[in-house]
Amino acid sequence: MPHTPDLPVARTIAELRQTVSGWKRQGFTVGFVPTMGALHEGHQTLVREAGLRADRVVASVFVNPTQFAAHEDLGAYPRQEARDAELLAGAGCALMYAPAVEEMYPADATTTISVGAPAEGLEGAFRPQMFGGVALVVAKLLNQVQPHVAVFGEKDFQQLIVVRRLVRDLDIPVEIVGSPTIRDGHGLALSSRNAYLSAEQLEVARRLNGVLAEAGAKASAGGALPAIESEAATALLEVGFSHVDYVAVRRAEDLGEFAGGTVDGPARVLAAAWLGKTRLIDNMAI
Repeated sequence: MPHTPDLPVARTIAELRQTVSGWKRQGFTVGFVPTMGALHEGHQTLVREAGLRADRVVASVFVNPTQFAAHEDLGAYPRQEARDAELLAGAGCALMYAPAVEEMYPADATTTISVGAPAEGLEGAFRPQMFGGVALVVAKLLNQVQPHVAVFGEKDFQQLIVVRRLVRDLDIPVEIVGSPTIRDGHGLALSSRNAYLSAEQLEVARRLNGVLAEAGAKASAGGALPAIESEAATALLEVGFSHVDYVAVRRAEDLGEFAGGTVDGPARVLAAAWLGKTRLIDNMAI
């Protein structure tokens, strides 16, 4: 596929490692940003953050099949490699890693990864295959790139918690950095799936962060969490969302539930809701 001449592209693990090992021999530190492509300003922010923490930045563009269920949008997931390369180059990325599925997953590969508690509930309840696939591809990518630091967006907050546990439990020598969610002028979290929304749906989507902010304020004030979560889910339906998978207030450290039913420490309010066939997720700190 065509790509900008300004950004080198590695297609194989061997090409990737040759470049990265060359940087390390020169004494450069390496940052890494994994993506599934269809990039936007949020991804560029991750690359810039990695660039502040390392001398050279690698970004992967790989639509990972192991985290999609059979009924999900793997085939429809937007792919725009040439545009992605331009955006990465503009953000200061030094190398794009864009392997084929066959490079990442040889036909006879059998290894799987189960992270356990951090992957259970919330997204794990509605997309039970996802975090096993995320853990596997992230472990492979970190082993392939061998960066000093890797940056993940906080929009996928449960994913960030899963990755941190994965790295800790498997003793992977990399610093994991969470980067704050980038939002549009209306507060909607930037997402590749926003491209699926009609103009009317986009207006509804921009109400999501307001509902979460209100729920967070009530939780911070000591309100009962079951009632707050239920009221927020109802509010999302009232503003036009077609279905709500969950609204939940959880401990920020590990996404565990608050035993007393009220917030007694750092917390996050998280939600997943549908507009037609498009599923949006968001979260914010309390």
